[in-house]
Amino acid sequence: MKMSRNTISGVNAGSMADIAFLLLIFFLVTTTFEEDEGIKSVIPKPCPVGVDCSSDVAKKNIFTIQLNRNNELMANNETITIEELRENVKAFIDNNGDESCDYCNGVKKETLSDNPQKAIISIHTDREASYDRYIGVQNELTGAYYELREELSKTKFNKSVDNLTEEELKILQDSYPFRISEADVK
Repeated sequence: MKMSRNTISGVNAGSMADIAFLLLIFFLVTTTFEEDEGIKSVIPKPCPVGVDCSSDVAKKNIFTIQLNRNNELMANNETITIEELRENVKAFIDNNGDESCDYCNGVKKETLSDNPQKAIISIHTDREASYDRYIGVQNELTGAYYELREELSKTKFNKSVDNLTEEELKILQDSYPFRISEADVK
């Protein structure tokens, strides 16, 4: 047998496509994808046709939070830190300015909200503000409401929020309703 010098030896690549396909299927099946939860919030129901849903809100019942493109935070036109936000929001909500709230512990300042049912938090965020800072603001707001509800739960039901029934939770949510309005600053 005579060998030719022109023949080129090679690897049979016929099954390489099958092996690559099997590896691809293996990695797709075994990989888990993390799900993003996001911020849970309830969007208000649309106003029924023929009903005027607009209402005048007293300026003192609106706590305005502004987050600018430099991630600087202002609350009611005063520069504050994110660490101060929670206490400021709690003082605003729990103020009891009109003395109609029998469970509120506020200082009854005239410049703060009348009661928790009338208190509205208004957030204005610049489009160039960082998402992390925005989430930080949301966390502080949620924490403020949670702490107010926790205090009320301990005084009214003598137990933690985690141990309440659905009916008791509803009472706390009605006592301190989570009322937040968001708008873009142009």
